[in-house]
Amino acid sequence: MKLTILKNPNPLLRVKTVKIKNPLAKEVQEFVLNMIETMYANNGVGLAATQVGSNLRVCVIETEGVQYVLINPQITAKSKIKVISEEGCLSFPGKFFPISRHREVQVRYVDQNGKASKLKGRDLLSRAIQHELDHLDGVLIIDRVKKTKKKIIDNKSTSLSSRT
Repeated sequence: MKLTILKNPNPLLRVKTVKIKNPLAKEVQEFVLNMIETMYANNGVGLAATQVGSNLRVCVIETEGVQYVLINPQITAKSKIKVISEEGCLSFPGKFFPISRHREVQVRYVDQNGKASKLKGRDLLSRAIQHELDHLDGVLIIDRVKKTKKKIIDNKSTSLSSRT
């Protein structure tokens, strides 16, 4: 069943999620399948539970033909290298923003089968993981835009001062 994606400024997008106690519960499994269907129906790379009005700590991602279901995900490592790239969001349809993200991240989570897992993501997968986990923490893409713009301005100021 396709779910309705909440659009900004819906206050439910700011809700912090709660851990799922039983990942194998029938209602959790059905919800995950509905999230996957919704993500694909909207041509998304990822979808977090908060985007469909749920406070469960789960997101789905699909990059390079590989689908991931991350239940109770937590980033355990981040690269020092950050990359600024255009990023979109299903809750901000048609809008793209320059966002600074870690080039690589490692995440610990429970998969759809209830198995504890680790995943190392790079480039687009890393960006998608960080984006969806932001949603699970009530952080929106527009919150990151301000930080990225400040970083761009600071870098330009440093470049200018070093040339004078």
